[in-house]
Amino acid sequence: MTLIIKGSGLTIEDVVAVARNGKKVTLETAAQERIVKCRAMLERKIQAHEIMYGVNTGIGEFSEVVLNDDQVKDFQKYLIYNHAAGIGDAMPLEHVRAAMLGRINVHAHGNSGCRPEITNTLVEMLNKGVTPYVCQKGSVGASGDLPPMSQIALLMMGEGKAYYKGELLEGRQAMEQAGIEIPGLQARDGLATINGSNVLTAMSALFLYDADRFLRQAEIAAAMSLEALKANMKPYVRKIHEVRGFKGAVRSAMAINKMIKGGDLAEGHVKSKVQDAYSMRSTPQVIGAAHDALAWARSQVEIELNGVGDNPIFFPDENIQLSGANFQGTPVALPMDMAGAAITMVCVLSERRLNRLNNPALSVGLPAFLTKGAGMFSGLMLSQYTADMQIVEQRILSAPASIQSIPAAADQEDFVSMGMNTALKNNQILDNAYGILGIELMAAAQALDFRDYHFGEGTTKAHEVIRRHVDFLEIDRPLYADHNTMKALVKSCELLEEIEKVTGSLSEY
Repeated sequence: MTLIIKGSGLTIEDVVAVARNGKKVTLETAAQERIVKCRAMLERKIQAHEIMYGVNTGIGEFSEVVLNDDQVKDFQKYLIYNHAAGIGDAMPLEHVRAAMLGRINVHAHGNSGCRPEITNTLVEMLNKGVTPYVCQKGSVGASGDLPPMSQIALLMMGEGKAYYKGELLEGRQAMEQAGIEIPGLQARDGLATINGSNVLTAMSALFLYDADRFLRQAEIAAAMSLEALKANMKPYVRKIHEVRGFKGAVRSAMAINKMIKGGDLAEGHVKSKVQDAYSMRSTPQVIGAAHDALAWARSQVEIELNGVGDNPIFFPDENIQLSGANFQGTPVALPMDMAGAAITMVCVLSERRLNRLNNPALSVGLPAFLTKGAGMFSGLMLSQYTADMQIVEQRILSAPASIQSIPAAADQEDFVSMGMNTALKNNQILDNAYGILGIELMAAAQALDFRDYHFGEGTTKAHEVIRRHVDFLEIDRPLYADHNTMKALVKSCELLEEIEKVTGSLSEY
């Protein structure tokens, strides 16, 4: 089924469907009409020689320079050339596709002033699989993601490079092979293609989708470790969390209860302490806080996905254009800084449970470092080292980028969001998170093999899935392969999908 782009209603799940899974898109007829109407107004203003930022003036520090009619024609080309100034490795194709989708949705409002040919070309590129080559670094997140978006805009002139059917081609060649007509750039077209925080928002949308699935797996790992450590499960009673009122905590506690349902621990057949350490009884409050932080971030990202992030903005019904700062990435960067820190926080908690599984003074009778041959063998001792190293990297990356502004453009652009830094570091945080959680899951499965009581339905299924990928550690072996296997398992979400077939959705409470 085709996704209809209309300037509203675009969700994070829609972004995933188009960017990752190749879902086709089409522009709503009313949106097409709005774009045409706005363009007609713009052309009347150009003919009347009305001064408009970025149309017949320079940009940034050169905004006071008025262009003559001949310069207006060429300005958009040179604007894109100048701003296509990124650096580094190629951005993942899904990030570029998601950014293109976001830009189409901005245009669909009919406030951007570009020709409809520009928007329709972006639609065709998505549907036919022409994805521009874009460098990962260069954007400061205001005035939008200019360098990466400019590499997309190069394709409008048949320039730059693009991926098509698995090959990196010259831009014109990719467009011709896909049968896409090159629209060229006329007045306003270039700036209307690039002047928004579409890349950092696209990356954030994909991150939030993955981060939610990560948190559900963090609850799976927590449940396994709690069963292995004979936890007192009274702190997971729903009433405790409802009386405080945080939705995320209720959700998290209920997910863990679903995991242990039907097991001896849940049924009260395993003797527990009167009160456990914080790392065992605070999980709903901690993962729940992460759920709540991600919910706020999602709300902000979806507002941005559906808003008019552009400059200037044209209002054809009132026959006016207004210049402002709707390209500013801070409304997304700030909550996304919190979202990245939330993932790091959950990983710190995971490592503390890993420590309790390994430490014979804290593990309620489990063998030291989860090995039968302590002394001769070291078991999972070094697995904790590996988790710790990744957590330190996460902590470094969790410093907020949204407070790191460095003025640019001769101080005309003297506060920028640095939201692209946020998006980039969040992906690194999440990549480490897969590895950290994979190690806890591996340790929890090892610990459960030393217990002789019955486990919950979800925990039993989780153990079964893990054992398909990683064997019980009978004697020491190089663990790097197991660590990478477990990281890949968490990232794939196979574990989550298998468990939710048994428990039902872990996000419903």
